[in-house]
Amino acid sequence: MAYSEDHIALAAEYALGTLDAGERTQVEMMMAVDTEYTAVVHAWEYRLGVLNQMVGSVEPRPIVWENIKAAVGHSGEQAALVLPDATPPVAPVAAEPAPVAVDNSNVIQLSGRLKRMRTFASVATALAAALIAMLAVQVYAPDLLPDGLRAKPRIRTVEVKIPAPPVAPSAQYVALLQRDGGSPAFILTIDAATKNFTVRKVGGDTAEVGKSFELWLISDRLPQPRSLGIIGGGDFTARPVLSSYDANTITGATYAVTVEQAGGSSDGKPHSAPIYTGKLIETVPGAR
Repeated sequence: MAYSEDHIALAAEYALGTLDAGERTQVEMMMAVDTEYTAVVHAWEYRLGVLNQMVGSVEPRPIVWENIKAAVGHSGEQAALVLPDATPPVAPVAAEPAPVAVDNSNVIQLSGRLKRMRTFASVATALAAALIAMLAVQVYAPDLLPDGLRAKPRIRTVEVKIPAPPVAPSAQYVALLQRDGGSPAFILTIDAATKNFTVRKVGGDTAEVGKSFELWLISDRLPQPRSLGIIGGGDFTARPVLSSYDANTITGATYAVTVEQAGGSSDGKPHSAPIYTGKLIETVPGAR
């Protein structure tokens, strides 16, 4: 027969001798009508008796017993403490052995500890059941819970990086600035998107001392030539001065180089005839 944890605990405490009168009577009634439960009690007596045999006896000093007697208010000789015999359990007999007088004062603490353990186990079981019920409600019926107990929604922000569209190539224009169809002295390159230009010196011509080469934009859209600045003495000269002109003016103009005083024209007008000229041609097509 299967017994509950409380019945087994009662059997253990009965073997220890820590039950009160009512609980002890309850166990004895169960033993009288249930031989299997009697075997459970005897099994606990056997286990506890083995534990008693594992501990060596220590004879206390005489003064210890005298102090115990004075504390509990007894005088004279007392019956010795008798523990259950560590022998295998035997079948119950009809005649119950005469009860042995046992001093139970040394097991009171163990009895209280067992009762506290049972109480703690009951409370822990109830808390676990309540927690499981609350979790089930949170998952299947969260609207039944108050706002304080509802699970907060998790918001996850995902950053999606969209690659930038490829930049369309801008058109590139080149003009060979040369004299009378001869070898070019300068190569003018213009980027249509940024309207920046670069002048590359490719010929061996150099300006006279006290003079400078100056670049001009000549267009029928403009009343007069517009200076784009002097050309430096290095191999490359780059400037962003075309930003104020529209694309048609830039691509349809004639570019010319004149010799001016050092530092360029002082009044924004050419003071000599162009010595090198050229027009732009598209070398790299832009996006259509």
